[in-house]
Amino acid sequence: MTDMGDINRLKLVLVEKKKTGKWLAGQLGKDPSTVSKWCTNVSQPDLVTLSRIAELLNVDRRELINKSK
Repeated sequence: MTDMGDINRLKLVLVEKKKTGKWLAGQLGKDPSTVSKWCTNVSQPDLVTLSRIAELLNVDRRELINKSK
């Protein structure tokens, strides 16, 4: 399995917006451990959820994703 690195910037954006993973989990109706996995890039949210996260954090979806090289 190849290392894809950090695909999303969710953890950084949460810090910038002074929000927690627990807060985000509550807003999305998700388990906090799921959001934690997204923040550590163990797994990724689907595109619909990513769009909802962008809305909640008032950012463009593109700000949540690291650019590929």
